[in-house]
Amino acid sequence: MERLVTIRSSRYGMDIQLSAEAPFDVLCEVLTSKFRDSSRFFKDARMAVSFSGRSLSRTEEDQILGIISENTELDIVCIVEKDEKNEQMYKSAVEQTLTNIQKKEGQFYRGTLGKRHILESESSIIILGDVEPGAKVIAKGNIVIIGALYGSVHAGAPDDRSAYIVALSMQPKKLCIGDIEAKRQIIYQESLNINGPKIAAVDGRRIYLDPLVD
Repeated sequence: MERLVTIRSSRYGMDIQLSAEAPFDVLCEVLTSKFRDSSRFFKDARMAVSFSGRSLSRTEEDQILGIISENTELDIVCIVEKDEKNEQMYKSAVEQTLTNIQKKEGQFYRGTLGKRHILESESSIIILGDVEPGAKVIAKGNIVIIGALYGSVHAGAPDDRSAYIVALSMQPKKLCIGDIEAKRQIIYQESLNINGPKIAAVDGRRIYLDPLVD
């Protein structure tokens, strides 16, 4: 018989694998039992969660998060879309930023930022979605975008040059770190030469682009 629910934990978070065939209410009953029985194991950990095995609606995801909240002391800081192509980026982003989140010094935003949408953060931020043309992100800490960057971003605002910006695809209208603004054409050319997720950081008085994962 197919296992209805499998929960895997790692240093990056937790993946919940769900049967594609079983009714959703049956899966919820199994999840409730599993999390109730393992509540001592998870304790008060903070982690990201991903789902695999079947497609879930936002309502179904929220229902599962409710089950976790009711039966454990887990603090789920975000839902990460399961994508093998981007898996290494997810791991790197969560690993590099989760320490700040645990110190209440960072935040997650889930959703795509559209035209004229401005998102400001007093700390570091992970965006689970794209930053489209016309959107703007300003953060005092780092900016990690699990998606494409086409709009304007300013990390380390106003003058922290140690901050960095990460994105799967990086073709920004404007990119600033601290008090330094990148030259758009240089960033565009460097981005074309790098496959996979990219990180922008300051070296000297210029912003350089490098692969996030070697």
